[in-house]
Amino acid sequence: MVEPAALFSLAGTLALLGWVALLGALFFRRARPGVWTVTQYVIPGLIAVAYGLLWWGGRGAYADGGFGSIPEVRAWFANDFLLTAGWLHYLAFDLFIGTWICRDAEARGVHPLLVLPTLPLTFLFGPLGLLLWFAVRAAVRGIARTE
Repeated sequence: MVEPAALFSLAGTLALLGWVALLGALFFRRARPGVWTVTQYVIPGLIAVAYGLLWWGGRGAYADGGFGSIPEVRAWFANDFLLTAGWLHYLAFDLFIGTWICRDAEARGVHPLLVLPTLPLTFLFGPLGLLLWFAVRAAVRGIARTE
């Protein structure tokens, strides 16, 4: 049987290691391809497997929950398997998006110091980090047009 607490801890550690590697790769160009493969595919892929196992383990809670209302979502998240699956969902997607931000920045020639604040914000608050990246990207594009 899969234990939610064990997967919560393991996935959190993996994600944190991925974020540390991603931050390091901002400033060590040679490390980027390997780090980006791990942080965009390997770690989110492993977390996705754990996510699937948790949904399978929490399948008895399906009848009480759903996506149609806050009470339905709350009913699902009252189950430790599904609550942990929800957390792993955040971990996998935020790391994937953080890596996408780094790749997008390199493709656009954005200096790593401008990318740096977007990553912790993406790690901690997902969509707000992505929103900041969109703002940085727009500002850099605007600066490039005026030169």
